[in-house]
Amino acid sequence: MSHSVAGEPPSAGRRAAPLTTAVYSAAEWDLLTELPGRVLVAAAAPTPGRPPRGVAAGLAGLDAVAAGRGFDSDLVRAVVSAIYARHDGPADRVDQLTDLVDLLAACRAAVRVLRRRADPADSAVYRQWVESVAARVCRVGDAGASPADRRFLDRLASALDLR
Repeated sequence: MSHSVAGEPPSAGRRAAPLTTAVYSAAEWDLLTELPGRVLVAAAAPTPGRPPRGVAAGLAGLDAVAAGRGFDSDLVRAVVSAIYARHDGPADRVDQLTDLVDLLAACRAAVRVLRRRADPADSAVYRQWVESVAARVCRVGDAGASPADRRFLDRLASALDLR
């Protein structure tokens, strides 16, 4: 059972926010919870040199997002919970989100937030998880990742400070 800071149980019908989320501002939390969906959309979007993706690629990306529920990171589990708790759903929040420049900027902004606020281990797991969403989408299909996919994944990994 969740308890408030004062030790009382949360009011009926309302769950206490996980301790992990308490250290982030609303804008920072939105950034962290929207980034996996943005990465999925960008990875699935056809671009020159990258083939159109089918349903299997989208499902692989959604599976990668959902896999975060089992990660050994309070941050990743809280992000996944927040994604699935939204009433508008991830697909409704990704209208202009496939622009690569904006996506990479959001990744760098998330890294800055994580450096300031997250436990280093949680930060590393979160960043690797977000990258794994794109990797799953890009590697679905008979051909696997194209050279353009590999460039996309390299740029994403760099923006997430994984390389």
